[in-house]
Amino acid sequence: MHHFFVEPSRISDRSVVITGEDVNHIRNVLRLKAGDEISVSNGVDGREYRCGIEEISDTQVVCTLRFVKEDGVELPARVCLFQGLPKGDKMEFVIQKMVELGVCEIIPVAMKRCVVKLDDKKAEAKRARWQGIAEAAAKQSRRGVVPRVREVMSYRQALEYAENMDVRLVPYEMEELMDGASGMAGTRQVIDHIEPGQSVAVFIGPEGGFEEDEILSAVGCGMKPITLGRRILRTETAGMTVMAWIMYRLES
Repeated sequence: MHHFFVEPSRISDRSVVITGEDVNHIRNVLRLKAGDEISVSNGVDGREYRCGIEEISDTQVVCTLRFVKEDGVELPARVCLFQGLPKGDKMEFVIQKMVELGVCEIIPVAMKRCVVKLDDKKAEAKRARWQGIAEAAAKQSRRGVVPRVREVMSYRQALEYAENMDVRLVPYEMEELMDGASGMAGTRQVIDHIEPGQSVAVFIGPEGGFEEDEILSAVGCGMKPITLGRRILRTETAGMTVMAWIMYRLES
């Protein structure tokens, strides 16, 4: 079943009206017709609205609301990814997969070992493209909300943005050499104590990882270094690993 997002004002007690680019997609790409069933979300309440197409015109698709699925697909905790800017198109891949796994917000972060350097104009153009990828991934995975991709932040700004979150994690390949290191047992304990309703920050370094002083700054702000195992993971793999563990913890 095809899934779309609409503004809350487009959903009433009996009908749903789809406008914008989705009209062309429904009419000319998917070639849906009157009587076909689709699902719709308003991006706010996490509900899934099942409806049947009644009429398709050049400017809108009018649907009849059939029923509302209350038990949404969103994770019961709010997980925010702070991703060190990777090279090439890796960020697009990271956004797509993390949205599929249930992340609620993605914050690109300029860290010391980031090769990519974006000026304000390029950063905004990238952010707009990344937001479109997040929306497409949310549609594909039938999310109830579209995760927001924030503007690029400095590392200090990112630490300040995350300071009030309930759980703050920073996977670090040298964690087992730090004072008070707890290894995979410690990582498992931290993940096991994440509870529904909490907010969770996950910091992922770019290619080459974190500088030591970045980790020290994170620890000084109260963040918890964790390990992801004995193997070194790519930047585009590390976040998905943490997210999959969190998803398993909250949905099992």
